[in-house]
Amino acid sequence: AYEIRLSLVGSEMCIRDRLRPWGSFTILDEGEQFKVKRLTVKPGHSTSLQYHKHRSERWIVVQGVATVTLGSQSHVVKENEWIHIPLLEKHRLANKGNKIMQLIEVQYGEYLGEDDIIRLEDRYGRD
Repeated sequence: AYEIRLSLVGSEMCIRDRLRPWGSFTILDEGEQFKVKRLTVKPGHSTSLQYHKHRSERWIVVQGVATVTLGSQSHVVKENEWIHIPLLEKHRLANKGNKIMQLIEVQYGEYLGEDDIIRLEDRYGRD
């Protein structure tokens, strides 16, 4: 992980990129009950099958095509389309294409820490 600090008109904006086996995410904004991220998923990669106890999410694809597992169903989400991930719903994000896929994730909930990830399956061997 690395951090880049930018100075914009006298105020400081912090952009934090976090590397993951499937790609990376950047925190774009956050507040008391929300967080906004840009996720970049490498071709042929996917996140873990997981759920969250304290937050729901909305994913808006901005580049490429996402294959989203939501509960027992699979959804193809294209550029400028979105999908809602309810609280406690198991989900996975996959890029089955041959180009980078990016989406904007808006999290909403009482707690938004990275430790609110309950992994059910993970191809990279993470707990």
